[in-house]
Amino acid sequence: MNLLTKFPLGQYVDGNKSWLKIIDGRLKLISLLIFLITPIWSGPIWRICLAFFLVFITFASYLPVRIWLRSFLFLIILSIFIGLLSIFASANFSSLDISFRDPNEFKILLEESIRWNVLTVPIFKLGLIEIGPYNISRKALELGIKTSTLIFTVVHSVNLVLLTTLKEEIVWSISWFTSPLKRLNIPVDRWLFQLLLALRFIPLVQEEFQNIFKSVSVRSINYRDLGIKNTIKVLLSLIERMFVNILLRIEQGSESLLSKGLLQINTARFRPPMRRKFAYFFMNLSSMIFIFVAIFLRKQYGSL
Repeated sequence: MNLLTKFPLGQYVDGNKSWLKIIDGRLKLISLLIFLITPIWSGPIWRICLAFFLVFITFASYLPVRIWLRSFLFLIILSIFIGLLSIFASANFSSLDISFRDPNEFKILLEESIRWNVLTVPIFKLGLIEIGPYNISRKALELGIKTSTLIFTVVHSVNLVLLTTLKEEIVWSISWFTSPLKRLNIPVDRWLFQLLLALRFIPLVQEEFQNIFKSVSVRSINYRDLGIKNTIKVLLSLIERMFVNILLRIEQGSESLLSKGLLQINTARFRPPMRRKFAYFFMNLSSMIFIFVAIFLRKQYGSL
């Protein structure tokens, strides 16, 4: 299985006719910050709306389905799993040793707890195992919604930007915002050069992971005979080998750059050409409207 083509995470896909490609890179960065920053100190309704709007953008983006479908489904399953794990981990597991005191003594407390509980499971027996009581509070449900939606919006929004934007255009957009720092003698170009190298190393990480995955599948390891302890050792050794290979390639690349004296770049040459088309102006204007509307809605309805 070729992970570079099956799961193109963080890779620019050329040749697609998505309208996300013609949006200015600076507006993409601002829109990306809306998905990354506005969920902070916001309520679950705003987080859910952001996640659904991101799903709508994905389906309406005219990106080829084979590019984003597998990673999209995997991310949805991962987000739901972590959300359910957060709900059950923070829910109230009452002790099985229930005191037989008169509940009228705590009538007010019980009414408040019932009102704040979303789901209450009484004591029941499953064969010889006794389960319950089990309560899922609103706080636990909100925590599950926050964790699942945050993982989805952060990963998928960044992936959409990287799928539809050249890495050089991202670097130029950031340099446009940070250009005032150059007057303070801050090495912005050097930092952006490091960022460009990091973006270039994303396919390298996927390639190393693919090589490790293929090497394990070829050896046909029987994990049942190994046991849990030895299986964990094998997995840790594989992860260690992957990082060793990645760091080795980084070291080789850094030595070649040092030998050539390339330690910074001129970000001005990465500026994309101006497009004088109606679709270009329309999509950029729509992006600016989305930014202002999102900021207004976040201020009015997105707080806790």
